[in-house]
Amino acid sequence: MPQLKIDELNTALSKQGLAPLYVIHGEETLLALEAADVLRTVARQQGFEEREVLTVEGHFDWSYLFEAAMSVSLFASRKLLELRIPSGKPGTEGAEALQRLAQQLPVDTLVLILLPRLERAQQQSKWFSALEKQGVVLAAQPIDRRELPQWIRRRLAAQQHSMTPEALAFFVDRVEGNLLAARQEIDKLALLYPAGELDLPEVQAAVANVARFDVFALSEAWLAGDTARTLRMLHGLAAEGESPVLVLWSLAEELRTLIRVSDGRQQGRSMNELLREFRVWGARQRWIEPALRRLSRPQLLNALSECARIDRCIKGAEAGEPWGLLQNMLRMLCKS
Repeated sequence: MPQLKIDELNTALSKQGLAPLYVIHGEETLLALEAADVLRTVARQQGFEEREVLTVEGHFDWSYLFEAAMSVSLFASRKLLELRIPSGKPGTEGAEALQRLAQQLPVDTLVLILLPRLERAQQQSKWFSALEKQGVVLAAQPIDRRELPQWIRRRLAAQQHSMTPEALAFFVDRVEGNLLAARQEIDKLALLYPAGELDLPEVQAAVANVARFDVFALSEAWLAGDTARTLRMLHGLAAEGESPVLVLWSLAEELRTLIRVSDGRQQGRSMNELLREFRVWGARQRWIEPALRRLSRPQLLNALSECARIDRCIKGAEAGEPWGLLQNMLRMLCKS
């Protein structure tokens, strides 16, 4: 079966009912937890009264998985079996056990497998493919900046709230990159205000600055040419005590990728081929081509040379304040 996004789960349940097997994977913990809670609730409503949780860690005995899957308590007719694999790596024995389980799903047991973010190679493994073929796979992927306003609107609507455009823009800035905090802030608004539209002063009075910035989101911002967002993220990273070394490393790696892709395009190679070769995935794919239209190869090479200078400043080999130099360079990369 094709992988579903988390927000497609309720629709799938209403149309198709419960499947015998669900696999939830991805890096957005809040979405994964909420999807698992939905499945537990629906399972309980449909008579899955017993619940057993197995966690794969240390020297896990995979034979117990089949004992748990095939046995139902005398006091319940149906069972929910949760298998948690925090590492995402079942090992050779576990891989074989998961493939066998996928081929021999028990009749009165609903199986829920919880995994972290998986690399592409893991998603193409035999054990994952077997689970994907026999069950429903839900991907808990991060909500990017472009999708975040709609996600917030849906949450607000569920509690009979909405926001003016100005209030929503302010809210997005404050919670970007931190869905758990976003949910908490939305829940707080329900306690503070009656149903209806919230304006900017109301939201400003209620919402804390809980944005969590990371170097990968910073890359997306400057590739997109969004100066205001880029500088806000850079200042946020500095305020959170992030090392300028990590920011500089991410920036230099992105510049090298742009240079390689630019060279490949000059040789007549397709963008899709180059993106695969240089491992450009997800939201970054959307911004590589616009960034190359905005930035010439000499500009990219000059920026890479500036990265070397900033590195010397960080190490004390040359005078200069690293965060200020990073700000100047990012401003140039956004506007060129």
